[in-house]
Amino acid sequence: MSEATFTIDDLAAYDRDGYLLAPRLFANEEITLLRDTAKHDRELDQQAFGRDDGEGGNVRLSLWNHPGDDLYGMFSRNERIVSRVEQLLSDEPYHYHSKMIMKEARTGGAWAWHQDYGYWYDNAVLFPNLCSVFIAVDPATRENGCLQVLRGSHAMGRVTHVKTGDHTGADPERVAAAAERLELVFVEMAPGDALFFHANLLHRSDQNRSQNDRWALVCCYNARGNDPYREGRHPRYTPLKTVPADAIVAVAKNP
Repeated sequence: MSEATFTIDDLAAYDRDGYLLAPRLFANEEITLLRDTAKHDRELDQQAFGRDDGEGGNVRLSLWNHPGDDLYGMFSRNERIVSRVEQLLSDEPYHYHSKMIMKEARTGGAWAWHQDYGYWYDNAVLFPNLCSVFIAVDPATRENGCLQVLRGSHAMGRVTHVKTGDHTGADPERVAAAAERLELVFVEMAPGDALFFHANLLHRSDQNRSQNDRWALVCCYNARGNDPYREGRHPRYTPLKTVPADAIVAVAKNP
């Protein structure tokens, strides 16, 4: 597994599009460990909560603020992610929070169009210098509700967000106008692929009406220089103890 970070062309693409796909960032063995661990993790399941998507579906997710020394922490603290996020933020990144999104077969709900900064703005974060990393645990396809993005929409700046069901989504009128000018991309992913995306990128997903789960681990990072000016739902700057690339397999062998 190469530990090379993003190239100059990669960084230019991220600045232009608002997202960057890193195919096979994690090997089959690593992502299988994550899938098997997560889907048999009773504590993760018990801590999960559901949200009405406003379309008759339900989204389940489990969220935590600080990464530990368990398998999940070995992903969110892994140098393969952290070094790349540091490039994208041009600053020292720290762990803002992570979540396991459990989009179950046939019942997994949709996510309305939104920007992550549309939520995080209210957490006293001054600038949208944050990055989310979406790691495919299962195959993500159009049939099971893969992520959709509007290419380049991060350049719009923060859009007003309103409540839809239990979700808070971006202003539908502005999203509709953006959709007329910007390319809609269905981001289909194989297990182990990782999508890095800007906090102002507009994204959504459909309900999962297929017979296949679409689970994903999403790790979110803030820049040290963007430390919130007061306490909020997610942590203020907390130094991130990065682990080497091989830590995932190592912790599985020595739990």
